[in-house]
Amino acid sequence: MQTVPIRAGGAIPRPVLLVLALSVCLFGTAVRADLGPDDYPQPSLGRASYYGYAFAGRKTAMGTRFRPEELTAAHRSLPLGTRVRVTNLDNNRSVLVTITDRGPYVRGRSLDLSLGAARELEMLQRGVARVLIDLL
Repeated sequence: MQTVPIRAGGAIPRPVLLVLALSVCLFGTAVRADLGPDDYPQPSLGRASYYGYAFAGRKTAMGTRFRPEELTAAHRSLPLGTRVRVTNLDNNRSVLVTITDRGPYVRGRSLDLSLGAARELEMLQRGVARVLIDLL
C-alpha cells in the first residue's frame, strides 16, 4: 500500500495563495505612489575635513583600497556607494564624491573628504570647511 502525503510540510494551500495573489494585484498598485519633488532628500549643511596620504592603501568600509587622489568621502550613515555633491560655502566650488568609508570620528564634522576632493574644493590650507551636502 502506497501513501501519498496530502500536503508537503510548510506548503501554502492554494486558496491562501489565490487570496494573496489577488490582494497584491488589487492593493499593490494602489499603495505604491510615484516619487514627487518633495520625496527627494533635502541638502544638508555641515563641516567637512579631509584625510590624505597617511591612510593611503588602507581598506575602506566598502572593501576597496583608499586612494587619496580619487574623489571619495567618508560619512557616518549614508549608504556606501552613494553619490554626493559637496559644495564649499566659502567659495561656491563643488565636487561629486562617492561615499566609500565611515567617519568622521570628530564631533561636529559631517564628512571626511579624500585629498583629491579637498583639492577640488580649495580647502587644503584651512583643513575644515563649511559645506552643503546634496544627495544625488
